[in-house]
Amino acid sequence: MIPEKAHQAANRKRKGAAPYKQRDTVKRYINKSEQWRGPATRYDEDPESHQAGPHLCGALIWLRSLPAPT
Repeated sequence: MIPEKAHQAANRKRKGAAPYKQRDTVKRYINKSEQWRGPATRYDEDPESHQAGPHLCGALIWLRSLPAPT
């Protein structure tokens, strides 16, 4: 394993983990939305349904991220 440089370790401690967590959240959302191709196969003939696809995908991802009701 290659040892870490001192200035890189100091920068990581100074910045904290928050930027990495935010970037990871965005990357995960983008990957989920790219994998979701529900109506993209048959129903994208008109512009309204083409535009509704990403909105529906985002809504489903958001609803699944909510905590379950007790």
